Parts: sequence; structure tokens; C-alpha cells
Amino acid sequence: MEFFCYHRDRRGSAALRSELLQEHWSYMDRYAAHMIARGPTFAVDGATLTGSVHILDLPDSAAARAFAFDEPNYQAGAYRDVLLRRWRNTLGRTMWDFPGGRTGGDRYLVLGLGAGEALDLSPQRDRDDLIAYGPLLSDDGAAWLGTAALLRAEDADEARAVLTSDRYADIEVHNWAFGGRPS
Repeated sequence: MEFFCYHRDRRGSAALRSELLQEHWSYMDRYAAHMIARGPTFAVDGATLTGSVHILDLPDSAAARAFAFDEPNYQAGAYRDVLLRRWRNTLGRTMWDFPGGRTGGDRYLVLGLGAGEALDLSPQRDRDDLIAYGPLLSDDGAAWLGTAALLRAEDADEARAVLTSDRYADIEVHNWAFGGRPS
């Protein structure tokens, strides 16, 4: 089962996250074989951390909750909340398979929070700029709750356009970068 996890930073937690960086990476190393995508989100300034995205393939919902809530930054209070949803990998690849590589161009997380009938179940645009894409689903996988995408785009407006804008309760766009230990 695939899961989308977005830990949102608590305001003023940068020093705590920095202090826990090695613990965070060690924790994530335990899940490396299960990762579809991962990486931090940033404020508009491109430097201030605002959260951490992880998309994983795990055995079940209990394993996903353990992953999300046992994470060292969460345990220490660095995050204000967690969005954890079932997810479907419509691209069928990991971020490491993205033909555009780790660098070059601006990268974004786009979250469309659903309202009503399912839409954007598969991408409506050229897949060359999509890093990860899929619907956010209920715990049992039966109900559509939104759509999440990681992509390369010229700017936040272009990134937002990956989703049908007038059909969501809300669409969030966050600056995002490939995650993991520096090579």
C-alpha cells in the first residue's frame, strides 16, 4: 500500500530540526527501500523549512502511522501536524527514476484537497515534469480525498495548474526539493 505523509513544521522549530538532523536521516534510512519520494518543503524565500514530504510503499495503515508518528522530529515536537493519506502512484516510478534528475528548475509540492467527485486521478499534462503524482485516498482506499503532485515548474502558478483549480476545496503549493542524505 502506498502512503503520502506530509509533516508540517511548527513555527520556530528550525533549531530543533537542525539538532535532530542525523536522527531524522538515520530513521529515514530504515525506510529507504520503501521510499517513492521524499524531501523538504520551503517558504517562498527558498531557505526556511516548512515541512517534510515522504511517499512510501508500506504493508498497511498501521505501519504508515508508525512511520509518521515515531519520526524523531514529530516525537520532539518540531511538527505542528501531519497529513497522512493512502496514495496511488499513477506514474509507477520513484523520484529517483525522474528523467529530469535531482537538480535543474524549480520543484514544487502541490496538494489539492478534495471536495466532491473524484478528479485528476491521472495527470492532464506532460509527464516529463512530473516527479510523483497520485490521488489522496481514505484509509480503506475507497474514497478520493484529493490529489498530490511533486513536479518541476517555472513558478508556483504553473505548478498549481497541474490540478483543475476550480474543483478543489483548497490547493496548496509549496517549494520542494529532493530529499535524502547529501551525496
